[in-house]
Amino acid sequence: MAADTIRGRAREAILGAAVAEFNAHGIRAVSADRVIADAGVSKVTFYRHFPTKDDLVVAYLESELERVQRTVAEMTVADAGEGEAPGHWSAALAEEICRPGFRGCPFINAAAEYPDPDHAVRAVVARFRAWMIGAIATGLESQGVAEPARVARQVMMLRDGALVEGYVSGDPDRVAAELWAGVDALVGAS
Repeated sequence: MAADTIRGRAREAILGAAVAEFNAHGIRAVSADRVIADAGVSKVTFYRHFPTKDDLVVAYLESELERVQRTVAEMTVADAGEGEAPGHWSAALAEEICRPGFRGCPFINAAAEYPDPDHAVRAVVARFRAWMIGAIATGLESQGVAEPARVARQVMMLRDGALVEGYVSGDPDRVAAELWAGVDALVGAS
């Protein structure tokens, strides 16, 4: 087996362990030693891939961003030809909230744990938020919504609140339905 393949597998194992631990317990509550043990790698291997825990946190958030982007791309393909299809977005939100180990939005959680706006972790959070607002605005624009950028920011705020409420209440179906009632009201008011 090639050395690059082995290194790639070690990195994937470390990142997989980090995703599971960070999603279950939060970022600050999880030590590098815990991730190393869960991944089954040595400290040398861990630090070769991630010189600091913050480097691992950035990689974790980038993997979460890629996951969300894939989900949105799949929903966009499913919505093609169906016109306005908020049910797909509502179902995706409910599915996110029902995901095993869900403790709220990983980006909101990371922003809370890394208050310095100039930190590399916050840069990934900002990139996610800008991308998500852009994706929402594009969908709203295709529906002929006036001021799609403004409404997209408002929808993002509703989404943020819905993810927190879904985690706290444990009632994803109600939260998803209420989110889309709020989105409908925003779109109708614009």
